[in-house]
Formats: sequence, C-alpha cells, structure tokens
Amino acid sequence: MKKISLLGATGSIGTQTLEVLRAHPEKLSLVALSLGRNISLGLSIINEFKPKLVCVLEQEDAKNLQELAPSGTKIIFGEEGLVEVATYHEADTVVNAVIGSVGLLPTLAAIRERKNVAIANKETLVTAGHLVMGEANKYGVNLLPVDSEHSAIFQCLNGDRNNDISRLILTASGGSFRDKTREELQGVTIEDALNHPNWSMGAKITIDSATMMNKGLEVIEAHWLFNMPYEKIDVLLHKESIIHSLVEFSDNSVLAQLGTPDMKVPIQYALTYPNRYNVENSEQLQLWQLGTLHFEKMDVNRFKCLDFAFEAGRIGGTMPTVLNAANEIAVDRFLKGEISFLAIEELIERAMEMHNVLPHPSLELIQEVDQKTRERVRSLQI
Repeated sequence: MKKISLLGATGSIGTQTLEVLRAHPEKLSLVALSLGRNISLGLSIINEFKPKLVCVLEQEDAKNLQELAPSGTKIIFGEEGLVEVATYHEADTVVNAVIGSVGLLPTLAAIRERKNVAIANKETLVTAGHLVMGEANKYGVNLLPVDSEHSAIFQCLNGDRNNDISRLILTASGGSFRDKTREELQGVTIEDALNHPNWSMGAKITIDSATMMNKGLEVIEAHWLFNMPYEKIDVLLHKESIIHSLVEFSDNSVLAQLGTPDMKVPIQYALTYPNRYNVENSEQLQLWQLGTLHFEKMDVNRFKCLDFAFEAGRIGGTMPTVLNAANEIAVDRFLKGEISFLAIEELIERAMEMHNVLPHPSLELIQEVDQKTRERVRSLQI
C-alpha cells in the first residue's frame, strides 16, 4: 500500500489523481492533502477520503473547516502548512499538483524527508531545477514525471543509457489557436483561449498551451529530469495528441509512447511505478479509427514563448525564474481582462530584456528574483 500526500487536491491534476485513488483503494491511500479556496469541494474530498492532515490557504477557512471535518482530520493553513503536508510522516509519495512557484518549497522539503515526488508542478523545476535535482540525487529520491510528455519520455527511456540518446522530441497540440496566424490573434477573447481542442485543464495551463509557453516550460523540465542539453531537445507540432513524446537514439531508431489524451494514465503510472494497472474509464487507442496522424515543424516565430523558453534555459542562472514569474503574472493579467493575448509575449520579453542574469542562484536569490519580477510585470504598461 502506497500512502499519498496530495498537494493541490481541488485542481485539474488533483481531482484526476483522486479518480486514480478511487479506482485502486487496495493499492493507494490518501493520508494528507492541500487545497486552495474551493472549500466546498475540499470538504467533500475530506469526507470521502478522510485524510489525517489537510492544509488550506487562509486561517479563517482552516478554522471553519475544522468544525465541519471528521474528528480524525487536522486542518492547518498557509505556506508552512503546505510544507507540513508535503513532509507528513505517514506519506511515502508526494503528488505536487499545485500551480505556480508555490510548489518549490514543499517539493524540496519532501525530498529532504526522502519521499518520492510525483511532479506535475512545472514551475518547481523551471525556477530551481539545479537545486531540486541536486537534492533528489543527494537523498536518493525518485522524481517521477506526471506530465504526459515527460511520462512518455520516462517510459521510452526505461533501461536505456543517456549516452545512447541523440534527441528527445516533445509533442505539442498547438493549443486553442494552433491554426491562427499572428494577425488573427489580434483581439481573441479569454473564452476563445480557454477552449482547448484536446485536453481538459485548468485556466492557467490552458492559456500556456495557447501561447506555447507550456511546451517551453516542459523543455526546461526535460532538460533537468533527463539531464539532457537543450540542443538535444526538440518540439514537434502534433495536433491529435496521440504520440505524447519520442526518443531518438544514436542508431537513429526512435521510440514513441502513444495513448489517448487522458491524464489519468501518466498520473497513475507515477503513483504505481514500476507496476501498471488498469485505468478506469480510459479509452483504448484504436489507430484504425484515427487513420492519419499529423506532424509539423514548430515555428518559433509564430509561437514566440517557446523561443523565449529555449533562450532562458540556455542562458540559465536566474533567467528561467524571470521567464516563469513574468509568464504567471502576464497570464493572470490576461485572464483578468487587463491585457490582450499577444501582450503576454510582450511582457515576458520585456522582463527578460530588463533582467541582469545571476549564475548558480541560491534558493533565497531565486525567491527574491521571482518576487521582484512579479512586481515589475504587474506595473508594466502595455
């Protein structure tokens, strides 16, 4: 029986993780979780799974929830509470499904307690990949990818040496606006941007998919997860989202991992690795029904955020932190109706141009750069 601590239980990845736990109660048990402001859904989850420890964002919510929760559940709050959930003594595996850089501290804390981490939080590796991977190696902890693209690479690489790899190829659906030119992106609405053709995801990641920043962040993740230089990482436009990623080896053979677009599959594999079990209500892949799969070379002039991410990754130091922080605030401003869709790119580019890169940053420096970048991007006028 694996005992799970789930960070971000009410989000898109969190709720799908709960579906996996429901399907395998004899193999997986939820002992601790965190949630944000969705207290009504959180209470329903608590009553169903009866975790022993729960963290919420606000102190007042913690007080109110404690009165409604089962007697065996302790309610805590805030950033310290999030770390406490990540390090809960009964858990052996932590699922990091929170959105944003808030996931960094609990991930580091979990690793230092020698807990395996199933990671869906891109920002943790993007902003501090050198610190996270260094600690994971030091404490002998498995960092198991939850993103479908990284899970695909992880599965393709099982048993193969990294020095045999000539290229990692991440696939991208292209997002909500994949068939639009840059001229046609003028004036697109929030509702248009949130209408992803293949995946059901949260608002922030759906916008990131439309700008291609999501794929850019995944490139930086892949660099750290698989110890791969950026010149050996490529991105391929694949509209159907059937091939999740590919690995090319030194003999030019290529392995690919295929499946229908269903996040429960990589989530479950991260939780049950190295074992595989049936995924409930997951559609089998019938290639004969698809008939044809389509691929296109990625145009970084069309998708500028992907280019920004490669640039930030190659520069290294504090630049990926700036990339991520600027993107989070820019997307937030777009979702609030403050800026246009194309202004997201402009804000990120300006933040990167204004930043003086610092090499080999400490955790404290990363947090300082992150905060200053957010303040700057909030104040920039477009």
